[in-house]
Amino acid sequence: MQPRNRRLATSALLPLGALAAGFGLATAALAQTAPATEPVESSLPIVRGKASAERDGKTSYQAVETRIGKGKQELRDIPQSVTVVTEKLMDDRNLDTLKDALRNTSGISFMAAEGGEEDIRLRGFALQATGDIFVDGVRDPAFYDRDTFFADRVEVMRGSASMLFGRGSTGGAVNLVTKTPRLIDEHQVDLSVASHNSLRAVGDFNFKTGESSALRVAAMVNRSDNNGAGSSLDKKGAIAAYRFGIGEADEFTLTAFHLNNNNGMNYGMPWIDPSLSSPDSAVTLTPLKPTAYYGMASDYNRGTATQLTGAHTHRFSSNVELTSKLRFSDYTRDQRAGTVRFARANLQPDGKDVTLETLSAKTVISRGTQLKIQDMQTVHAQSDLNAKFKGWGLGHELQAGVDFAQEKKQVFTPRSAAQGGVNLTKPTTTLGSPDDGAWIDESARVLRTANEYTSRGVGAYVQDLVQVAPAWKILAGLRFDHLKGDYDSYAIPANAAGPVTTSSYTMKVKEWSKRLGVLFQPNERMSFHASAATSFNTSGDAYSLGATNVDTPPEQSINLELGAKIDSADGKFSSRYAIFQTTKLHERNTDPLVNLVVLSGKRHVAGFEMDFSGNLAPGWEVYGSYMWMPIARIDEGIAATASEKVGDRPSLTPRHSGTIWSSYQLTQSLRIGAGLTARSEQTPNRNPGWAAPGWVTADVMAEYAVIPKQLLLKLNVSNVADKLYADSLYTGHYVPGAGRMVSLTGSYKF
Repeated sequence: MQPRNRRLATSALLPLGALAAGFGLATAALAQTAPATEPVESSLPIVRGKASAERDGKTSYQAVETRIGKGKQELRDIPQSVTVVTEKLMDDRNLDTLKDALRNTSGISFMAAEGGEEDIRLRGFALQATGDIFVDGVRDPAFYDRDTFFADRVEVMRGSASMLFGRGSTGGAVNLVTKTPRLIDEHQVDLSVASHNSLRAVGDFNFKTGESSALRVAAMVNRSDNNGAGSSLDKKGAIAAYRFGIGEADEFTLTAFHLNNNNGMNYGMPWIDPSLSSPDSAVTLTPLKPTAYYGMASDYNRGTATQLTGAHTHRFSSNVELTSKLRFSDYTRDQRAGTVRFARANLQPDGKDVTLETLSAKTVISRGTQLKIQDMQTVHAQSDLNAKFKGWGLGHELQAGVDFAQEKKQVFTPRSAAQGGVNLTKPTTTLGSPDDGAWIDESARVLRTANEYTSRGVGAYVQDLVQVAPAWKILAGLRFDHLKGDYDSYAIPANAAGPVTTSSYTMKVKEWSKRLGVLFQPNERMSFHASAATSFNTSGDAYSLGATNVDTPPEQSINLELGAKIDSADGKFSSRYAIFQTTKLHERNTDPLVNLVVLSGKRHVAGFEMDFSGNLAPGWEVYGSYMWMPIARIDEGIAATASEKVGDRPSLTPRHSGTIWSSYQLTQSLRIGAGLTARSEQTPNRNPGWAAPGWVTADVMAEYAVIPKQLLLKLNVSNVADKLYADSLYTGHYVPGAGRMVSLTGSYKF
């Protein structure tokens, strides 16, 4: 007779029938690996109560496991560099957004142009534009600014990873892992007040609802006149996760999530020449407070993200489990912003082009219009099998899975007055009049659909980590993807509301991705690896196609790496080292003679990186991440292209990038922390001839336990010296990093 919970679980599997296609492979593999004489039920892990003691990211800077490699794995068993930013580190450093968390890892840079998270670069390669952000292992598009209020940790896998995730960037992938309901009653409320009238409240409530079930609910409200970099904040988020069958044969998690951003947007400030005779290489930052805002009072950056996720884990035995996830998501984005530029010489009070020599409070500034109005709906379904078994005299850790993705996107554009809409004109302002309150009626714009994109993709992969000798393991993996994208573009005359002309394009992609690695693990503390992995990027990465790129095959990339992971004797301190070379073999370029996208390019980067985290001594905890990338080169391109030419160092590739943070328990009640974050100089996109200066910022923290383990007060000061630096770069402008911010947080646990 089957246990009752098992019968229930079996019936509850049915709603996840969309994933059943993947079960065939999993079941077949299982049939070959599970001994026929061993009843599955007899080895099922009944671990009620264990989940209350599960290690989460709140307790340490150090992480020893990850799920970015599909299924829970020890970091030492992944032959590729992975950096983990835990919840404790995010709390201590006040990292409230995904961008903040990524900024505290090495090798990350940001391009300023579209706003939001679209333009994250890892090792200089676009990350988010190719859809390489994942939430709990499920792809999440570049549609909104993510908050970390429910994040357990952020995982960064470096280098090509298409074998695991399908289409993806050359630089790597980022996985945001959310908190998990646990078998314990535990609640926490955090209230923060900060500079610029900032107020942030976060509640996290975990209820044990049964012997094997728990509910976790969290909410966040964050408002601020200024985020320290010129943008106001007004965002709210909520999430509820119900987990049942915890630790049993069939475990389910149902999650509902919603985030609403109604923020302002500092689109950026223009670069400036020291003088009219200065060479391009002397171009620098405009000497203004980073909080200065010259956009319109009517500008905004609104967006919503709504997700419903169902997850099911079936444990065939203590060594074999199948995890399936199904997620429906809906996103909206409505950005009304514009470039800020120095007005032409004839509009300036002295009739001259603006330089540092002529810059004054009377300098005239013009404001452009950059709109981004889009909706998106996605469905993702995936199943991942993890199995450990003995076969052919060797130990195996098999991972296999299938996934399906459907992504639909609609892009809207305003009609001009001649097309039945309106023409809105933004007034100029002066440098001495930030936040001038100038306003236009954005609601008067008449929108039409500019284009639509629908893609459907399926993928299947298998990977095996084989223990070939006591200290040696070999990893080999293979994945196949099939993707079809349909794109419709709608055009109307420049001086009439119609007729509408539709141009349709279809892209079909079939690609194989490979991964191979060798691990040498002489003992429990050390693991050394050599690996190679490939990835591919489709021409429809940005959810758009046209006559110029519809027939262009995907870009190809390969990542080579030699690395080591070494733990201290007590296991409380970990360090990671890697030498890497990442090459994009067929990079897309636009041939200026025929205006077609062609695979004419090649670039590569190479360098060294290291991470460390954990306890150096009782009460003393550290985290660090550093990358030295001395080699970054455009190897092949189109000679007529004026920007990134053959031989150039690619844009957004600082030679040095890194961060270090340390905290120390000074007394029983007082804990202090301090850290540095730095980037060396880097060039904006298209290499216009100058570089943004390198920078170093310092952060400090002091935490006082009013009631030990129950009531804490924490004071954070970020960018202590109020350093002016360019955080996100574009050819025409930059977005400054946040200036000095002071915040006080009270945390109450009950």
